Amino acid sequence: MTLVFWILIFLTTFCIMEFMAWFTHKYVMHGFLWSLHKDHHKKDHNSWWERNDFFFLFYAGVSIGCFIGWEYYGFWAGLPIGLGIFAYGVTYFFVHDIFIHQRFKLFRNATNWYAKGIRRAHKIHHKHLGKKEGECFGMLVPPMKYFKK
Repeated sequence: MTLVFWILIFLTTFCIMEFMAWFTHKYVMHGFLWSLHKDHHKKDHNSWWERNDFFFLFYAGVSIGCFIGWEYYGFWAGLPIGLGIFAYGVTYFFVHDIFIHQRFKLFRNATNWYAKGIRRAHKIHHKHLGKKEGECFGMLVPPMKYFKK
């Protein structure tokens, strides 16, 4: 029975992370921490690393904290929560950094409806270079209007 709860917590955490990605992007990245996120919209550097990548480190720290809570402090839900955050982070990295932004040259020829919709939605967001402009949405489930054939 514990395994069932862990799987449900893992899946719930993964889904909640899509909301957290939207919320963080709209109110933190395009809000009070715009100074860390703006180099993601306007490339004013030649480095592979962006200040925007510090947001990854924050969520990695939360995930690691959950693992530590599970291992050393008896927080039984720490493992599935930590794994859910980690799994979302890995998925986000593949979809956003590798597939959309091509930080590594993989999946360049994907042309199915979902791939086109994700790229279209992200391109619309990135056409605005300022803090206030542009629609913010989660990474894995952007608005359906971007999934036209």
